[in-house]
Amino acid sequence: MDFTFSEQQTSFRDAVSRFLMTEAAPEMLREIWETDAGRSPQLRAKIAAQGITGLSVPVKFGGLGCDDVDWSLITQELGYYCIPDSLADTACVAAGLLRGLGENSALAAEWLPGIVGGAARIAVGHPVNSLVADAHMADLLLLHHQGEVHALTRGEVEVELNPSIDQSRRLCRVSWTPGARTRVADAELGGKVWAEALDRGALCVAGQLLGLAQRMLDLSVDYAAQRKQFGRPIGAFQAIKHHLADVVIRIEFALPVLYAAAHALATQRSDRSLRVAHAKLACGDAAGLAARNGLQVHGAMGYAWETDLQMFMKRAWALDASWGDRGFHKARVADFVLSKDAPLGPGNVGDV
Repeated sequence: MDFTFSEQQTSFRDAVSRFLMTEAAPEMLREIWETDAGRSPQLRAKIAAQGITGLSVPVKFGGLGCDDVDWSLITQELGYYCIPDSLADTACVAAGLLRGLGENSALAAEWLPGIVGGAARIAVGHPVNSLVADAHMADLLLLHHQGEVHALTRGEVEVELNPSIDQSRRLCRVSWTPGARTRVADAELGGKVWAEALDRGALCVAGQLLGLAQRMLDLSVDYAAQRKQFGRPIGAFQAIKHHLADVVIRIEFALPVLYAAAHALATQRSDRSLRVAHAKLACGDAAGLAARNGLQVHGAMGYAWETDLQMFMKRAWALDASWGDRGFHKARVADFVLSKDAPLGPGNVGDV
């Protein structure tokens, strides 16, 4: 089996990286986050023009028809440049949920083209998340009720904004009344699409956490090369080198776990939920260590608003509990590892 990415996949990732480097510089993001909405329609339109919002939308609806493996590359870029995670909620999670309703779903036919064009904002309310990201400005909300899928417009719900440690996040508590008119999938179908939405949401967060880890590492390396003590760059001191090397190792060990989970979800392997849980934990560990060690390298300045590190550090802290906290995903892994006759040990590794 060939585990390398295709030239088309890496070229698209590189193009996205170059685009976000120019259009989503930290000083630009600060200006956006300080507005009342905290979002930029102009930036969203530019992101859509790059094809990101249509990545997993079927070709017949104007999308690119890609899968979760492609998203595993792009979510790292979204994390690296600190793009709000609600973009992935719309373009990846909501798009997948709509596809799961069936090819002949009127709701999918109505909203998937809007996702491609970037005009449609769709918020997803899964019970694993107590708050719904960007519900205050969503055009459509896909909400869970007793396993069913309900679709409501912004005017049909009440939202209460909830502060976040990450200033870019706009989290809302949503109040609404379920009914036959709002139900678009019963509990039988809803159970399947919500389970897949959970895996896809957790995988998107895992990719962003890994991108955040890499950005915090890069910022720390740059700072260590410029900051001097005793007439030498602090990066020359062994303790600083060890801090940064530990982060590099954690990132390298998390990468294959992320890609294995993406492949499992894209190919609908029976162990996909287990692999996604592992990826969420591994990438969260990498981001957590990058934040801690990055703060050690920067000193108290790392937490100051003027320092870029705090943007990525706070995002990592906030995302760690999104789409299932550490306890939730550890329990998923434990259920497998501690189960009777669990296929563990040599000969049971399996292909990816």
